[in-house]
Amino acid sequence: MALSQQRKQEIITQYQVHETDTGSADLQVAMLTERINRLSEHLQGNKKDHSSRRGLLKLIGQRKRLLSYIQKENRERYQALIGRLGIRG
Repeated sequence: MALSQQRKQEIITQYQVHETDTGSADLQVAMLTERINRLSEHLQGNKKDHSSRRGLLKLIGQRKRLLSYIQKENRERYQALIGRLGIRG
């Protein structure tokens, strides 16, 4: 369930910190969130797909670690990012 190149480019232009940014923590969290959302939709229709469920849990853990890093570094940036992504209500 990889993201298409076009969708990746849209996410990069939307969340990049500076002009040549392709891997900042903010951008990685945005990419992971997109993958998590797609995988969640897949699992709603395929409830017995346990290997994909395990992959989803790994992605969620990775996103959680990146978000905790961002929160330690800059609290305002963290709040803005989770607001833009619509996570952690």
